[in-house]
Amino acid sequence: MLSRVKVSSLQFHIALGEIKTNLVKATAALGRVADQGAQLAVLPEMWSCGYDYKRLPELAMETPQVLNELCRISEESGMVIVGSLPERARENVFNTAYIIDRGRIAGSYRKLHLFSFMGEDRFLSSGEESLVVTTSVGRLGVAICYDLRFPELFRKLTLEGAEIICLPAEWPKPRQDHWRTLLRARAIENQLFIAATNCCGVQGRLDFFGMSLLIEPRGDVLAEAGAADTELVAEFEFARLQDYRAQIPCADDRRPEVYGKLL
Repeated sequence: MLSRVKVSSLQFHIALGEIKTNLVKATAALGRVADQGAQLAVLPEMWSCGYDYKRLPELAMETPQVLNELCRISEESGMVIVGSLPERARENVFNTAYIIDRGRIAGSYRKLHLFSFMGEDRFLSSGEESLVVTTSVGRLGVAICYDLRFPELFRKLTLEGAEIICLPAEWPKPRQDHWRTLLRARAIENQLFIAATNCCGVQGRLDFFGMSLLIEPRGDVLAEAGAADTELVAEFEFARLQDYRAQIPCADDRRPEVYGKLL
């Protein structure tokens, strides 16, 4: 088991519907963090094309080729790569996060909570299962953007053994205070690491503020991006997770018999 992991967050402006452009950006950013020794890299939500709603079924057809390129990069660099892409399954399109480890897809997670406020549920289908997977950098859980507002999911991932939760996002203005507050809260209440990557810049009618974050179990922010294209890199030391859980044993003090069907 690794004692520490060098984690990176790859924040960039997503060109709406432009898969080749976004793939070039992502590939370059992955190369830069690989040169810094990153072992885990988290890309934004729907990073290959953004929310080009009407073209999503068409754009999703190119996702297998995008995944092939990520698998190649992962195998050559040794990095675990996480990010969400449109996935076509028969007549449905899902917002799916893939975990790629040493050149292979180790797991995939379809976004559970669709942001009805922006009409996401009109164009995408929701997933039905959470995901925690053992990788070469530890036990990873995955959530996507709006999932952040549902603490039950994060507690479930924690109970299933997640040490790091990766969260790709497209979280727009003016809710940046919610973003930062909720990310720190999810880390603190579950006593684990969070690697959250937002996009930045104007995309269609939305303005994204960036502010990607790498957070440790006490809620301390190890690295934080501004509003421009940025690659964050920080070390997650697993001893800090273990020490904090031993110091304040929240998991042992839970009262599931009182919570009932909530969890």
